[in-house]
Amino acid sequence: MSQPRFGRMIPAMVTPFDENRELDLDKAQALAVRLVDGGSDSLIINGTTGESPTVFYPQKMKLFSAVVEAVGGRVPVIANVGDNCTADTVDFARDVAGLGVDGFMCVVPYYNKPPQEGIYQHFRAIAGSVELPIILYNIPGRCVVNMEAETTLRLANEFDNVVAVKEASGRMDQVKAIVDAAPEGFDVYSGDDSATFDIMQMGGAGVISTIGNVAPARMKEIVDLCAAGDWEAAAAANERLMPLMTGLFETSNPILVKEALRLLDFPVGGVRLPLVDATPEQSERLAQIMRETGVLQ
Repeated sequence: MSQPRFGRMIPAMVTPFDENRELDLDKAQALAVRLVDGGSDSLIINGTTGESPTVFYPQKMKLFSAVVEAVGGRVPVIANVGDNCTADTVDFARDVAGLGVDGFMCVVPYYNKPPQEGIYQHFRAIAGSVELPIILYNIPGRCVVNMEAETTLRLANEFDNVVAVKEASGRMDQVKAIVDAAPEGFDVYSGDDSATFDIMQMGGAGVISTIGNVAPARMKEIVDLCAAGDWEAAAAANERLMPLMTGLFETSNPILVKEALRLLDFPVGGVRLPLVDATPEQSERLAQIMRETGVLQ
């Protein structure tokens, strides 16, 4: 497989908070360095796993700048700027472009329930307003609407800076349709850790990962084995880590990935309401899974 623009294992980084649930920029910088040292190819900042709905625009700007500074060009930094208001997304993307980020991720508009033409026009407006590369993000479980393969491919073919999609639809036929018909240089990423092996078997580029916050080297091993075509070893590595891939989603993400980092003695604070922190019972089950998978000693 040819090397994708943003690499293969891209953690969607959690957003660290202090004891008052305010941004902890020092910890964010330390986490970014930790993830790069762990083998991450790029970083997504303030995506779903980064609690984007409860981190407001001025805070996002501070967070993006802090991570860009900490990473120092070692890997690309991709800022999630997507919103369900097209005009706001365009304005915000233009502002963020000046911070030194290397690309954008933009989610399908949520709550509005746009038709496919509305989704197309939303991304068309963004792509036509900025020069940086854009990763589309399709997650109907959170957005209510699914971006159909035809819409993704229409955007991929019409705009040079629409370079990838994070596919979290769970529809493998749709993922395969995009992979098979995508123009050269357009990458399809799994949006679910547990689907990464299957999507890479179809020709997907890799994963935009939740577990990459907790076990970046282990997830990197899986995608690299897939890329090398060593499917037997990749399947074995995938199977060993699968209990944690699924266990992190026992409740709403990123509650348990933040708890996992605390268990690893790298606390990043709790989550902001309306999410709530892990219960003692959830933490105990998570710790057991982490021990069973060798992530926690």
